[in-house]
Amino acid sequence: MNLILETDRLILRPFELSDAEALFDMDKNPEVHNYLWQKPVTEIEEVHDYINMVRQQYVDNNIGRFSTIIKETGELIGWTGIKYVTGHIENGNTNFYDYGYRLNEKFWNKGYATEASVAWLDYGFNTINIDKMNAYTHTQNGASNHILQKVGMNFIEDYLDEHGALWKWWQMKNPAI
Repeated sequence: MNLILETDRLILRPFELSDAEALFDMDKNPEVHNYLWQKPVTEIEEVHDYINMVRQQYVDNNIGRFSTIIKETGELIGWTGIKYVTGHIENGNTNFYDYGYRLNEKFWNKGYATEASVAWLDYGFNTINIDKMNAYTHTQNGASNHILQKVGMNFIEDYLDEHGALWKWWQMKNPAI
């Protein structure tokens, strides 16, 4: 996949195997996983497997999560992007577009997630013509819930996952449709 998106401060590009160290640094941090099933990675091979899985999604669905990099420094700060969810049921849904992001803790509260979110929603609605974008966040993740609301997503409902954790389901319809 050769798509690259840019914002004022960020470059959003497909995963490369060379991203593994920076992604491992992010995903081994328990704070990053506080609202993500409490399962930080412990081996870099887990990150290699994740990169390969996402790269296969590029082939299968022509979209997926992307490395998110600060233009000025070249630092990989995490991932952002659109995923087409298949083979998994979330809040009774499958075969849907999901927007998501995960950033290394040292890059939180700097506006990067909001900036990337605006770019991805624009791309999803105006370039690939998605009719509606979904997202889901742990109900107690105030920062992520705030970001999704700020970029125009609408809270639809709270729901329990298969483990009994409470999540929020968000959705935004394509404004051009």
